[in-house]
Amino acid sequence: MQNSHLMGNYGDRALTLVGGQGSRVWDDQGKEYLDAVTGLAVCGLGHSHPDVADAVAEQSKSLTHCSNLFNIPWQQELGDRLSRLSGLDKAFFCNSGTEANEAAIKLCRLYGHSKGIEIPEILVCEGAFHGRSLGALSATWGSKARNGFAPLLEGFTHIAYGDIQAVEASASENTVAVMLEPIQGEAGIVIPPAGYLKQLRDLCNRKGWLLVLDEIQTGNGRTGSYFACDHEGVKPDVLATAKGLGNGLPIGACLATEKVAALLVPGTHGSTFGGNPLVSRAACAVIDTIENQNLCERASQLGSWLLDAFKQELAEVDHVIDIRGAGLMLAIELEASCGELVAAAADAGLIINVTGGNRVRLLPALTMSDEEAQLLVDTLCPLIKNWQAS
Repeated sequence: MQNSHLMGNYGDRALTLVGGQGSRVWDDQGKEYLDAVTGLAVCGLGHSHPDVADAVAEQSKSLTHCSNLFNIPWQQELGDRLSRLSGLDKAFFCNSGTEANEAAIKLCRLYGHSKGIEIPEILVCEGAFHGRSLGALSATWGSKARNGFAPLLEGFTHIAYGDIQAVEASASENTVAVMLEPIQGEAGIVIPPAGYLKQLRDLCNRKGWLLVLDEIQTGNGRTGSYFACDHEGVKPDVLATAKGLGNGLPIGACLATEKVAALLVPGTHGSTFGGNPLVSRAACAVIDTIENQNLCERASQLGSWLLDAFKQELAEVDHVIDIRGAGLMLAIELEASCGELVAAAADAGLIINVTGGNRVRLLPALTMSDEEAQLLVDTLCPLIKNWQAS
């Protein structure tokens, strides 16, 4: 389906999806697909989850929106739950991961100005993706996203990812924060060395810097703990999350310690739609489901099974460079650009994603069944075996 009244930033889209249930979606021709991307890590509970659907339906009959001029009980409830899960004290709600990162960047700048630093500097990482607004884009790495949008914002210095020595070597007297993804998603599921986050936490403590974690993609159970930083027992000063938080409804959150959050006073930041009653109640239903169904543990177990299965099936395939993952963030890296695999997979009834040119990225639902996981392996592995670098 093509519509000439839509801007062309998404290019030609081959499929028109009209329905979904769990890990399955259907197009407008009635064809069924196994969805191994789930809206780019958004529908962690699968499509049309009944608990979320019921919460949205019930809330839509009472109060959908009232703006942040008023107290919103479900927003307060959601803030309480995220505070408990993250160990952080305060929450600001917005509509997306990009906006959550924008709030985090503004907190860093306020923090720097509070210390008398006129041009605060944030250390960010090569390979990072933090969003497409000008602030988040300035923190993002790579010409593909950034080309044509100069001048970008000053105050960002890119450093090698996973290299603690590069952090100290690149810092200056204006450095106020280190901002990074615990696992880089858009770069192709790049996992830093064990202990890296803990080293960063210790370094930030010594230097008086903020540690800011972008858990837009890694949060909400995807890596096998509620937040990826939990694996190393690290608590950041600021944490941004979105995607799986609303299971398809637009919501983002910027969480912070009491000390940092206190820098936001009336008039410094806001959002018209952020944390309205509808999305806040939906997010509470998401958290309830993740906890009640032990989906963090499920993500860990199923992710380990998939990782082992792919490694076993593709062990003798020369053009497979690496297979890696954490929970249900998985990547199969090939020796050359492999974007054509997306269409080949769709023809076979499977939805996958290729990022970084040569990395098949898989972000299945936390609720994917064992049978569907086996189907994923059985469908994708032959396509990869038969793929030839052009």
